[in-house]
Amino acid sequence: MNTRISKRAFPVILALTMVASPFAALAQQSGITRTELQRHDLSAPGREVVQVLVAFEPGIVAANHHHPGEEIVYAVEGNLEYRLEGRPPVTLSPGQVLFIPYGVDHEVRNVGQGRGAELATYIVEKGKPLVVPAK
Repeated sequence: MNTRISKRAFPVILALTMVASPFAALAQQSGITRTELQRHDLSAPGREVVQVLVAFEPGIVAANHHHPGEEIVYAVEGNLEYRLEGRPPVTLSPGQVLFIPYGVDHEVRNVGQGRGAELATYIVEKGKPLVVPAK
């Protein structure tokens, strides 16, 4: 089997890796699972909606990050603490919601005894990484 990458395919693979790697790095973080449920173009040019079910094991923290658009959070399970840049922490229980503005750095911590989960709906710029680690 030939495993060499053609010169024309290499830039495409490299570009895809660079776009996907921030989300992939967070997606592979131990104790966090992300399941993309849907992704669709919006009527607003250059924007798309992405829905992701994110589950956190007890005590797990999603590292400080932001998104190229807005995030609407719906708590599904457990107790999740959100720390948004410039705001006091807020803890959500099932059925509660949170709006995270465009580009605001934030982290999420499962502060409950069991698994925590959120339905994250992103309204973001198409073609940009969904998750961008904070500087």
